[in-house]
Amino acid sequence: MLIRQAKSSEFFLLKEQRLSSYQPYKEVLTPEHWEMLKANLASTNDQDPGVEVFVAEIDGHIAGSVALFPAESIAYGWDTQKIEYPEIRMLAVSAEFRSRGVGKTLVEHCIDISKIRRQKFVGLHTGSFMENAIALYEKMGFQRVPQLDFAPLDDGIVVQAFRYNL
Repeated sequence: MLIRQAKSSEFFLLKEQRLSSYQPYKEVLTPEHWEMLKANLASTNDQDPGVEVFVAEIDGHIAGSVALFPAESIAYGWDTQKIEYPEIRMLAVSAEFRSRGVGKTLVEHCIDISKIRRQKFVGLHTGSFMENAIALYEKMGFQRVPQLDFAPLDDGIVVQAFRYNL
């Protein structure tokens, strides 16, 4: 598995891959929440200055991707508050490459880069409905930071905050 920076010519493919990867959640979300999630996955904020997008390549195929937002950036388009530390966003793995360590390897890459840059933490947010992702993050050593949780809609879904101490 090769982890590398995404090429600008791949951004459309990565957005399609994200949407496909998250498609199973359409069944557990309200229509409004699903539309909001789709808009976030398809946004261009991963192309903002300082944001790095990494892909996992296996046998010449892009197996998954992740975006690493730098500290002091605005990770969410609807929020004007800057994040204090790097944040992992939009982790996606194609269905045919799941259970091969792709997601974990991409997250580890973001952790390693944040360590090299002497950050104190790296954070992420994930929906309370994403049980497999939460299990992965907790197994990797991410800690819950409930005071940074948010509920974007009044539909019972909480976007949970996690942080990894570097």
